[in-house]
Amino acid sequence: MPASPSTARAINDRLALRLLQQEGPLTAGQLKQLTGLSRPTVADLVERLTAAGLIAVVGESGEQRRGPNARLYGIVADRAHLAALDVRTEGVSVVVSDLLGAELARASVPIADDTGTGPAVEQAVALVERAAKEAGAERLHTVGVGAPGLIDPATGELRDSSGLPEWHRRLVAALQERLPARVTVENETNLAALAEQREGAARDRDTFVLLWLGHGTGAAVVLDGRLRRGASGGTGEIGFLPVPGTGALPSATDCEGGFHSLAGSAAIARLAQEHGLVAAGPAREPHAAALVRAATATPGAPRCARFLDALADRLAIGAAAVVAVLDPGCVVLAGEVGQAGGDALAARVEERLVRMSPLSAEVRASTLGGDAVLRGALLTARDGAQDELFGPSPR
Repeated sequence: MPASPSTARAINDRLALRLLQQEGPLTAGQLKQLTGLSRPTVADLVERLTAAGLIAVVGESGEQRRGPNARLYGIVADRAHLAALDVRTEGVSVVVSDLLGAELARASVPIADDTGTGPAVEQAVALVERAAKEAGAERLHTVGVGAPGLIDPATGELRDSSGLPEWHRRLVAALQERLPARVTVENETNLAALAEQREGAARDRDTFVLLWLGHGTGAAVVLDGRLRRGASGGTGEIGFLPVPGTGALPSATDCEGGFHSLAGSAAIARLAQEHGLVAAGPAREPHAAALVRAATATPGAPRCARFLDALADRLAIGAAAVVAVLDPGCVVLAGEVGQAGGDALAARVEERLVRMSPLSAEVRASTLGGDAVLRGALLTARDGAQDELFGPSPR
């Protein structure tokens, strides 16, 4: 059935806004050419979007031209402000942006292990409020939160997980109470995968697995362009994967003895110590990332080469299990450690997968590293805000 006039207008408006988002400022003539709509229809939608405060004249096209057709229209970026949070066990980072995703403010705060739940939540919420003020945002429209742990697929809430601080769960509720904004929460590794897919190492892939290597381990699965969360939201809890070489088995409440015991930051640090490697890095960065970066800086040194080979042996065990089950064709080594390892570590893991699996899988290093969680949270916040402000999506 043909769309009603109001639905057709909404679809045309959204199409024009998406073009302005992707292409930047455009004239009415360029919008006509790109949308295929008639001149009167384009004139009407420009008038509607201007009246709604979503677009405005931002300049003129060509110095010699004058008149309505020469006006350049662009999205009003400060129509809405967004925030993204990366919530870790040791602290919180936040980025505030405009509606188009341009970063306006960034801040972080460490939170010690012995900090009580209430003070920890207050520190995190105050950080968001300060960052919003610095960005000049009177209010935040949408806040995207990336956190470790399981997200209940039915409610979208962070589930109570053993080993994670209580303030993680309380933070989301506190943000909803204190801020006049829509707050969404997603598993940190899933957000990293979305960011790598849209802006990072997997931009040309609609099927891949992201292997997160930071303080802990995790995985995210993207199949046919869609992020897969599983029946309980636990797809990718690879730290619990039973593997050889740990001397124990993981339990329902403790991933020690699983893949985490081979590839977590502490395990990599012990492996580096066995090979005589030392390194220093930023305080909030996993120590393992500094060690891996130091080894890749001098891969020709025998002890560095041996360390990278041993690490690749470990990573290939987890990667091979994922490849055997999902056949993703591509594995991204992500997080701070994956980025630090770069092509040198990725090539070593791929070489081992070739020997271990009959299924072909390219191994790539992350291009976003630890920043991928913030980028993914910001992308989801931006998408949510634009979906609401831009109107119904064309079908």
